[in-house]
Amino acid sequence: MADSHFRFTMSRRATKVWTAPLSLLVVIGMLLPARSGADESRRVLFGDTHLHTSYSFDAFLNGNRSADPDTAYRWAKGLPVIHPYHRARVRIDTPLDFLVVADHAEYLGVIRKLYFDVKEGPAAKFAEQIRGAIDGGQGAAVFAGVLPVADIEPGETRDPISVAGAPNALPVAGQDEPLRRDAWAETTAAADRHNAPGRFTAMIGWEWSSLPNGANLHRVVMTSTDGPTARTFMPYSSSDSSYPDDLWAWLEETTESSGAEFVAIPHNPNISKGYMWGETSLDETPYTTESARTRARWEPVAEVTQYKGDSEAHPDLSPDDEFADFETYPSYIQRNRQEYVPQIGDYARSGLRRGLEIEERVGANPYKFGMIGATDSHSGLAAAEEDNFWGKMAVDSTPETKHLFAAGRDVNGWNIGAGGLAGVWAEENTRESIFAAFRRREVYATTGPRIQVRFFGGWSFRERDAQAADLASVGYAAGVPMGGDLVARPEAPGGLRRLLGSKAATAPSFLVHAAKDPKGANLDRVQIVKGWFGRDGLTHERVHDVAWSGGRMPDASGRLPAIDNTVDLESGAYTNSVGASELAEVWTDPDFDPSERAFYYVRVLEIPTPRHSLLDGIAMQTEPPDAQPPTLQERAYTSPIWYQP
Repeated sequence: MADSHFRFTMSRRATKVWTAPLSLLVVIGMLLPARSGADESRRVLFGDTHLHTSYSFDAFLNGNRSADPDTAYRWAKGLPVIHPYHRARVRIDTPLDFLVVADHAEYLGVIRKLYFDVKEGPAAKFAEQIRGAIDGGQGAAVFAGVLPVADIEPGETRDPISVAGAPNALPVAGQDEPLRRDAWAETTAAADRHNAPGRFTAMIGWEWSSLPNGANLHRVVMTSTDGPTARTFMPYSSSDSSYPDDLWAWLEETTESSGAEFVAIPHNPNISKGYMWGETSLDETPYTTESARTRARWEPVAEVTQYKGDSEAHPDLSPDDEFADFETYPSYIQRNRQEYVPQIGDYARSGLRRGLEIEERVGANPYKFGMIGATDSHSGLAAAEEDNFWGKMAVDSTPETKHLFAAGRDVNGWNIGAGGLAGVWAEENTRESIFAAFRRREVYATTGPRIQVRFFGGWSFRERDAQAADLASVGYAAGVPMGGDLVARPEAPGGLRRLLGSKAATAPSFLVHAAKDPKGANLDRVQIVKGWFGRDGLTHERVHDVAWSGGRMPDASGRLPAIDNTVDLESGAYTNSVGASELAEVWTDPDFDPSERAFYYVRVLEIPTPRHSLLDGIAMQTEPPDAQPPTLQERAYTSPIWYQP
C-alpha cells in the first residue's frame, strides 16, 4: 500500500522559459561544458535484452524444443522462422537492431541436451524420465519441480544459497557442468555468427535467476565481449549464490581476469516482494557510500516493462496518477498462491525516490538507474508487437492454447502483456557503442512501439528550441541527455550577473521531442515525471502534462481530458484521426528548489489501440477470460535526468 512518505500531485502545463537576447545566450553558452560532436550523430536503435530460447529449462519444458539462439537471431533480423509449438511460418513485422539471448544460467541447455543427446552415463536414467514426461505432456509439471527457488527468506542468512541444496533441485545437479559448458559455447558462437557491425548487433548475455522465497530478483547480465573471451568463463548462476552483491563481486573479478565488460540489468521488479529496490541490501545490511556506489556501477539500467507486466508505477503507490494502472501483473512466482501486495521496492518511480532517500543518508544513490523495456519471451521470438504477439511460452502462442500458460493466481496467456523494447541512443550499431549507451544510461523503455524520444536538461533552453531542425545539436550543446546529471546552475561572472539581473534562469529547463512509431499509432501526450527529496525530509512526486495533441485544455484541477478512443471493438481496427505524429516542448520546472536533489523523466502516451486479447476474442468469436481492458495506451519511459545540488 502507499507509504506515508509518498505524496503525489498533478500540475498544469508549466510556464515558458524566458527568452534572452541572442548575445546573452552566446555568453551563457560559453559557461557550459563543451560537448563532443559525436553526441549529435547518435541515432536510436531498438532491441531486446531479455530473450529465452530452447536452451532455458523452463522454455524447453513449456513447448519450445526447436527455437534455439540461431532461430532467435534470425527472427530478430526479420527472417521467417518456424514457430516451435504450432510449426507455422512466422516473422517479425519490423526487425530489431540488436538482441541479447539471455537464457537462464541455471541448467543452461541441460534439459534440451538431456532430451535429445543423453542416452548413456550417470544422467541417462533421468534423461529417460525427462523424455517420457515431456512426450506425455507433463513438461509443465517437471518445470514446477525444478524451478530454482532458494528455500530461504531474504535477510535470513548470508551464506551462499545453492539451488542444488534446495528440495526442488534437478537430480543431475553436479553432473551437468559439461552439458552447460557445451551449451554456453554454442550460444556464444551463435552470437558471433549473427553479429554484423553496422547492421545488426548480437550481444552475449545470460540471466542470473535468483528467486529467494518467491521474490523475483533476477538480473540479465550483458557483455560487450566476443565469443572466444566469453568462453573463458561460465555464466554466474544462482547455484553459485542468490545474493546480488556476490554477482557484482564475480563481475568485478571476471572483468579483471578476462578483460570483458559487464552490466547487470534488474529483471522487471514488480514481483520482487519489495526487495529489488529495498531499504537495505538483500541480507538486510544497511547501504554505505561504498556499497551504494557499487550497485550503481554494475546496475546502471533496469528493465521496467515486459510480458510479466509494467513496473513504472502502481496505482497503490501513485494513487492520483491516472495512467499508473497499466498492464498490472497480479501474481508472484511461487507454487503457493500468495496474495499480491505492491511495495515501494517493486516499482521504478518509487524505487528512484527511495534512492534519493538513501543518498541523503550515505551520500551515494544505489538506485540511480536508467529504464528500458524487454520481452522476457521464452519462445525464442522477441515478439513485442501487439498484433503479432506469440505468447510468453511456446505453448500459449495461439488464442485457443493461451490457457496452457498458468503463471500464477489470475494470470494466463491472455492477460500477460505484449512488450517491450529498449531504445538506445548510440553512434553506431555495434556491441561497443550499444554497451557504452547502457553505461551512460542514454536509453529508454517502450512497451512495444518504436516511439522515438529525445530528452535533455539544461539552464538555457528557449521555447523555439523545440522547433529546431537540429534539435539534437541544441540539446547536447546546452544540456545533458537522458541518464545524465544536471549540476547546479553555473555562476556567471559578476558583470554578466548584473547584466542579466532578475532575468537569469533560476530553474532548469527541459527539451523533449517525441515522434510516433512510423507504422503505429499517433501520440496523445508527453508528460514529465518529477521526484524530489524535500526540505521536510520526505520524497515527493508530481506528473506534469507538458505537450499534447488536439485542442484540449486542462480543467480547473489541472487534469487534461482523455483523448478520444477510435478503436472499433467489433473489428479491432483504430484510426489515427486523433493524436499527433510528433510532440515537442521546452518546459521549466515551476516548483524548482535549488537545494533539493531531484530526478525528471519523460512518459509518452500513444492514443488508445487494440490489445492482443481483444484481437484474440474477435478471432475466436468469444470473450476470452481476461481481466484486462480491450484497449490500451502504449507508452515510452525515458531514463531520468538527475538534478544534483
